Amino acid sequence: MISAPGAPLPAVLAVPEGDGQFPGVVVIHDAGGLSNDTRRQAEWLASEGLLAVAPDLFRGGPIVRCMVSAARDLTRGHGRAFDDLDTTRRWLLARPECTGRVGVVGFCIGGGFAMVLAFGRGYDSSSVNYGTTPRRFLESVDVESACPIVASYGRKDRGNRGSAERLRTMLDAAGVPHDVKEYSDSGHGFLNDHEGAGDRIPLLFQVMSWATRTSYDPKAAEDAKRRIIAFFDEHLAPEA
Repeated sequence: MISAPGAPLPAVLAVPEGDGQFPGVVVIHDAGGLSNDTRRQAEWLASEGLLAVAPDLFRGGPIVRCMVSAARDLTRGHGRAFDDLDTTRRWLLARPECTGRVGVVGFCIGGGFAMVLAFGRGYDSSSVNYGTTPRRFLESVDVESACPIVASYGRKDRGNRGSAERLRTMLDAAGVPHDVKEYSDSGHGFLNDHEGAGDRIPLLFQVMSWATRTSYDPKAAEDAKRRIIAFFDEHLAPEA
């Protein structure tokens, strides 16, 4: 549990093996909440030498109601979800195992949060994975305030058509370090193996998954993970 305003914030912490300090990373779950898949993502990042913490932005509440509330916060750019994420970032920075450099990685709605958090919110690098970001935010934000961004999308994801190219163009123009890739044979959620992790998928999300072409793609996931780790290794390394 992380001490947070109002009530303790449930979270999963994954610590790399060995002694010393490690770069930190805040892991933001998808629309399914803090799932077994999210725990696996944190464990994977820890296996790569990152101190990973995944907060439960839904705090164990009803998924649909919590998802709507989180989506509202994402659209506004502020609210309890952002407060919880900032609390998590500060908690991670205060841990003795952390080097003082922190990244963020998000999936689905978590990818949307990772995008917004990349702009002047105290992170050193951001991994955006098929996160739909409010268009008006991208049109009004100071792009030069962005931290380095590694982003992954699936071409078959109907909700993110053109997102990769728009982001790449925007970051190119501002001179922000980035690695943006679109996987031609993948749809939404290709990094999230909920079935393999043993997660129970609510019927509503099963219908949504069909509509958005959501499915795990191991080949694309392997490549995306390789790119994310390489990018974090470069941009979360201690400053000279």
